[in-house]
Amino acid sequence: MTILRRAGILAAIAAAPLALAYRFAILYRGRAGHPTPRPPQLTPAALGMPFEEVKVPTTDGLTLPGWFVPADGGRVGPGVALVHGWESARDRLLPMIQFLRAAGFHCLAVDVRGHGANLVEILPITAGEFGADALAAWRALDARPDVSSGAVLGHSMGAIGAILAAAAEPRIAAVVATSSPADPWRLTRQTFRLARLPFPDAVAYPLAWLTTRVYLRPRGHRVADISATAALRRIGAPVLLVHGTADTVVPVAHLDRLARLTGLTGHPIEQLVIDGGQHSWLYEFPVYRRTVASFLARALGGPLAPDEAGARAEAVDARRLPDTVRPPTQIEQEPGGFRSLARLAAPPGRNRRDGAHRPAGAPVDDPAADLGRELAG
Repeated sequence: MTILRRAGILAAIAAAPLALAYRFAILYRGRAGHPTPRPPQLTPAALGMPFEEVKVPTTDGLTLPGWFVPADGGRVGPGVALVHGWESARDRLLPMIQFLRAAGFHCLAVDVRGHGANLVEILPITAGEFGADALAAWRALDARPDVSSGAVLGHSMGAIGAILAAAAEPRIAAVVATSSPADPWRLTRQTFRLARLPFPDAVAYPLAWLTTRVYLRPRGHRVADISATAALRRIGAPVLLVHGTADTVVPVAHLDRLARLTGLTGHPIEQLVIDGGQHSWLYEFPVYRRTVASFLARALGGPLAPDEAGARAEAVDARRLPDTVRPPTQIEQEPGGFRSLARLAAPPGRNRRDGAHRPAGAPVDDPAADLGRELAG
């Protein structure tokens, strides 16, 4: 009997870390899986661009709000579907649209589900949903009579979405992925760092492995199905990967991994690494505008010669939009360190109350606030 009791105690001790890790993963999913909706504050008209309100249907019955912005001249020609990042909205893409339409491309931008003007989602949002909505945006663009061919351009989580869409639809003519995470597991590990959770690597990496799988379970996704690295190997169209060396949200090592592993398949990937570039606002660098426009002109066959498209895009003074009053992001609401761990361990009702009394758009006295604004673009 004593032996059995000891065995039971040892089994309980051995199981305790796994039980704690699983509880952490469940709590993490509840906190991190639901972006704060940030409705668009500006329209293309604010930057002097004509536009049309569009409704973009998804294959699972949703309707996403979007804008179609015609190229200068409005003639039949190639277009680009644009996909924003986490806790962002389509208005954050307006500087991109500015230089793309100047280079001759029609543009269509949507709010990804659970973001922008969309309703809050009950299930957690993953890269899989960004991929589904990127594909829906491209199909809406491709269906237009004034669009001859189409590419997908995405930022951050939207970049994963663009890659996943192109892996699922071979008619997508080109992909531009800016500041893309390499895979869900490494992205989860990075979110631990952003929240300044005090996990050593020996704990953080296996915990991120488990947390990622628990996070994806409600939507029925597998890690391999929504990994940018895995999806890139299935794309035959031209791909341009762009990253900034000063990106603290998704470090440039993610680009290195994407390019290295994809290169092993023999598929050429074009790269642009911008010295000093952060996670967002890379369009403020002339080399970004020139390179993206030239790449798309080559891949889509016009409407302008690559050099001319690049020159026109470079000449546009694309700047980040004013950071208007919007609800604080999840990152901005994180206290960081052991305080974040305490919030994760607290009952769900208490967690939600932590940020409930802060007025929308109120400043947050925390270094994570800068990351939150950068993440939203």
